[in-house]
Amino acid sequence: MSKQPLVVQNLSVTIGAGNARRTVVRNLTFRVEPGKALALVGESGSGKSVTARTLVGLTGDGATVQADRLSYGDIDLRALSERQWRQLRGKDIGFVLQDALVSLDPLRPVGAEIAEALAAHGWGNRQTRWQKAIDLLRSVGVPDPEVRALQRPGELSGGLRQRALIATALALDPAILIADEPTTALDSTVQAQIIALLSATKARGDGLLIISHDLHVVSSLADEAIVLNQGEVVEQGPVGEVLGHPRHPYTRLLLNSVPGRHWRGSRLSDERPVAKVRPGWDETTVLDVRNVRKSYAGPADSVRLAVDAVSFSIKRGKTLGIVGESGSGKTSVARIALGLLQPDAGQVHFSNTLWATSEDDKKKVTEAQRRPLRGDLGVVYQDPLSSFDPRWNVARILSDALDAAGVDRRHHDRQITDLLSKVRLEPDIADRWPLTLSGGQRQRVAIARALASKPKLLICDEPVSALDVSVQAQVLDLLTDLQDELGISYLFISHDLGVIRHVSDEVLVMLDGRIIEYGAVEEVFTTPKHAFTRKLLAASQLRPRANSASTTAHAVGSISKQ
Repeated sequence: MSKQPLVVQNLSVTIGAGNARRTVVRNLTFRVEPGKALALVGESGSGKSVTARTLVGLTGDGATVQADRLSYGDIDLRALSERQWRQLRGKDIGFVLQDALVSLDPLRPVGAEIAEALAAHGWGNRQTRWQKAIDLLRSVGVPDPEVRALQRPGELSGGLRQRALIATALALDPAILIADEPTTALDSTVQAQIIALLSATKARGDGLLIISHDLHVVSSLADEAIVLNQGEVVEQGPVGEVLGHPRHPYTRLLLNSVPGRHWRGSRLSDERPVAKVRPGWDETTVLDVRNVRKSYAGPADSVRLAVDAVSFSIKRGKTLGIVGESGSGKTSVARIALGLLQPDAGQVHFSNTLWATSEDDKKKVTEAQRRPLRGDLGVVYQDPLSSFDPRWNVARILSDALDAAGVDRRHHDRQITDLLSKVRLEPDIADRWPLTLSGGQRQRVAIARALASKPKLLICDEPVSALDVSVQAQVLDLLTDLQDELGISYLFISHDLGVIRHVSDEVLVMLDGRIIEYGAVEEVFTTPKHAFTRKLLAASQLRPRANSASTTAHAVGSISKQ
């Protein structure tokens, strides 16, 4: 049976109720042909994900869908019952959701999740379904798939969860695959594997609808691109033309916000810096990590060495970037540096004070001993929403941080206003709840909370990986401004080598718990010594830097021609 196209003509979607009812997609028209890939590009609120969910019958209660045509082959998608959608969804049109942790059943092994998708459509028997699940996990780059298939989502890294979700979507080899941010938060080498996998599905004759704010992914996979802004098409055409020669100012804004193609210190956004000249800070060492090791118990009484003989230091007003694949030990190193995880060996010194030691170290440090310095060390996580108490508004969140820092409550109102000002937020944000804020606003509130204690060092664990490119640009510029103004040091963990290159003075590369390369960021990125570093850089497809929007646009667009 020949594969059929997905056709959308003049699609409009309205959601909400009463005064909050609004049209989020307006007059959208495109075709996803067999063996071709179309990308929808835009920021949060542009209508990308609503479009994707509409095409698999998941728009939601109360939504109004209008279209002159909405079809898969001869099937009119506007007229399907829920039962008919269940028969179509997964088998003919596959769907990869963005948030793997929410999308996967937290109580069920991922292998069972994939097997259930097969069973729902009567594929195979229990034994063949389980073997197929393992084969699918292997095909999307999951290491030790026989072991991982038995693990629940909470036992897997974010990258492994996302790959398991993609394996589930591919289980029945659907003719059309809709992938909503399929590579978000994945390391560059894993991202390259997913791109290769999706390219292979396209080569087999499947149609792809890729939804992404990652222009590298778009340029690597898509034949055509549509740029959406607030539900409307602002640019549409061949991907090389849209990314290589953008006509609309919004498209140029997105392209110019890509880090890694600008010199460190140059602006990625239109926001103006507070400190125009970077002061010359003294060269005192803020954090000194010495030969730390950490092991974890694994399945069947095995032991996994997560951190092996890691040493580094960070000076005042400087940024050290850490890169490596999922499972390389990055987060364990951060938790050891924070004093939240005890190393098996080695020591950590913070502000010239012994901060963390192993259990058997004669100079063992207790949390009570660390407490006086806790305020000097802050952290900014990837997902700020999960770190906020949902019952608290922004003022309460910041007030709690000020309490912890020992600030007199009589001064809280003024301090809250000052903190919001530091992160470029208006004072009225204090009265709002995190759920009502955009992703960029929430991350700024998280940074403000971390600044409440006037820290010397911020540990930033993937702080911009879930943000749109222009919002990411604003947050990166903000972190640079705060460093210039306050002399804060950063330990910056990211899977995005472009981000690391833009923010870091030095970078260390981790593989299997060890440091395989460590040095000045430009030296490591331009003349890498280790084969794995070269592999990471090749997978990220970083190009020589540029200082203009037009050169950046050309550089991103040129990827699609290779």
